[in-house]
Amino acid sequence: MNLSEEELSKEIIHLDKTIKLLRNEISTLAQDLYDNEEKQKEFKKFIWDSKAELDPTEMKTIMSNNDQEIDNLEMKAKYYRKLYKIQNSPYFAKIVFEGDEGTKDIYIGLTYLTKNNENVIYDWRSPIASIFYDYESGPVSYEAPGGIFKGFLHNKRQFTIEDAKIKRVFDSKLNVQDDILQEVLSSKTSEYMKNIVNTIQTEQNAIIRNVKDNNLIVQGIAGSGKTSVALHRIAFLLYKIKNLTSNKVLIFAPNNIFSEYISNVLPELGEDNTKETTFSDFLEAYITEYKSIESFTSFIERYYKYEEPFIDLIKYKQSNEIIKVMEDYVKSFSKKASFTSDLLNHDVFITKEKLNYYLNERYSSIPLFERIDEMAIKISEMELKGKRSKEVKSWLKNILNITLDYKMIYKNFYKSPEFIESYGKTIPDSYLNRLDDKTISFEDACLFVYMKSLLKFLGNDYTIEQTIIDEAQDYNILQYILLKKILKKSKFTILGDINQTINPYYQYDSLEDIKQIFNNEAKYIELTKTYRSSPEIIEHANKILGLNLVSAIRKDTNIPVEFRIENDLKKQLLNDIEVLRQDNKSIAIITKTDTEAEKIYRLLHKDLEDLTLIKNNSKKFSRTLVTLPSYMAKGLEFDATIIYTDKDNPYTYEERYLYYVSCTRSQHHLIIYNNK
Repeated sequence: MNLSEEELSKEIIHLDKTIKLLRNEISTLAQDLYDNEEKQKEFKKFIWDSKAELDPTEMKTIMSNNDQEIDNLEMKAKYYRKLYKIQNSPYFAKIVFEGDEGTKDIYIGLTYLTKNNENVIYDWRSPIASIFYDYESGPVSYEAPGGIFKGFLHNKRQFTIEDAKIKRVFDSKLNVQDDILQEVLSSKTSEYMKNIVNTIQTEQNAIIRNVKDNNLIVQGIAGSGKTSVALHRIAFLLYKIKNLTSNKVLIFAPNNIFSEYISNVLPELGEDNTKETTFSDFLEAYITEYKSIESFTSFIERYYKYEEPFIDLIKYKQSNEIIKVMEDYVKSFSKKASFTSDLLNHDVFITKEKLNYYLNERYSSIPLFERIDEMAIKISEMELKGKRSKEVKSWLKNILNITLDYKMIYKNFYKSPEFIESYGKTIPDSYLNRLDDKTISFEDACLFVYMKSLLKFLGNDYTIEQTIIDEAQDYNILQYILLKKILKKSKFTILGDINQTINPYYQYDSLEDIKQIFNNEAKYIELTKTYRSSPEIIEHANKILGLNLVSAIRKDTNIPVEFRIENDLKKQLLNDIEVLRQDNKSIAIITKTDTEAEKIYRLLHKDLEDLTLIKNNSKKFSRTLVTLPSYMAKGLEFDATIIYTDKDNPYTYEERYLYYVSCTRSQHHLIIYNNK
């Protein structure tokens, strides 16, 4: 603590007063909520007893007023939960700001607290709180609804408050990156990702608070805080944007384990968790022709386990080039469509000439399958008084010269002149037979849905207003085209790192390439500082890819990266784990493949009862001691990691990005087996 005894005493008194006020507010809110709960019970009884006496207009008015009251109660209950959460640690910072109204002490916490309509604590997302993150002492400004306000920052003070007591407090003339930050970085990890409100950096804050740009694309090196920034951005947007609620926000995660790992951050910030999905799960709503969709993890597993004989073909199917080929194929397929005979039965007679006029001219501006639907509706209106349109559609399908079976159309794509001319060779039947399986492969699922979108209007999701995509480098351009097409109303925050690409079939030169999807109406930002790993680990990771990244923000740990050659593997691993446990709360053994992860688990689990194995379908895990394949480690971090591959299966040059991802999961200690 670098405060004088007098200053420290003042802060202790202020904290005691704040906590007393806070707890009084909690008590008042609790009583208010209880009273209103009783009131609601009485209201329900009144409605039940009076329903026969009230006319519909009176009932509607009463119910509308009650709905408004319930909404207010829900807001009050949410605020109560926020105050309850911070009652023993109400704020983490204070700035002394001089503005037009004089000099004020601004205390900053996870949520606000007022007395006599004056802020005692300011929410970290409030406009004036941005000064704490963006400035050193001196002239400052911040933007608020009333305009841009200027002033002078006299001092920044940071607190560690636990159990309603000040544990640490110090003044900082510099940005938020030293004492508290180093303390946080040196601490050991917990089961879940934590919030970073007390250590948000200036470059991170610029992304979190950006509401001027509809779409953001963030390139951030390993450990730069991309995921934390994304989650804090969600919390900020929920605070800033009127009527935006958590159920209007969608996060795309690389796997279910990652979703579990980040599940605590938004509740810590006082917000409800948002909708979450993986890309495979998202596509399920648009693919009913198959029982299931292969996950992205299984898709890349095939490559790294050397189980995929059609690597060149899959690489082509992931390419940007195939998008135009598919479009040309669907155009050609649609042009060939015609009716082969008159529509004739005891209810309806329409000549094939008229049918083909409707198909190829009148409705030619809409997708082919939509034309059939429109024709069925039109004919039912003309001939059947608007009834039996489904039956009419069935009649039309029977006299068409083409199939309307999506699976067959997709399979024929690979036999089409458009595909063969572009790819340069035909596809063997052994590969095409995969399309008859109950599960559609990941690489086919995306193309299949795109083909459907060209043949029929898939429908737009207007409920999602903000979409967050993490690990953006593992999505190809076609995936972004589909998301933009379906999530019609949404704005996008896209975060990734081209150096952490684990999709072996597709790679960006720069994430800036994604701007084309938004007609260049997206802002590209780079995060170049890494906060996760020690300088020793970053130095080694940089060598893997020949990078020259900014030095780690962490202070030196003086723990070198250690290398092992396997001889007595079980004995070696047990010894390493025993040593690592002395200083680390979370340890991961990261293997290249799931086969190796299962091997390590079988080898050690009888000696280490707390060892858990993370598989492709895992949804929950404990980070205390885990073994997992490299492609399941995306976005996770551990105090210490052991990188293991079999002696005859080291990482190759082509697998260097996967190796880089594995090495950059560690914060403090890294041990590597059987790899240079």
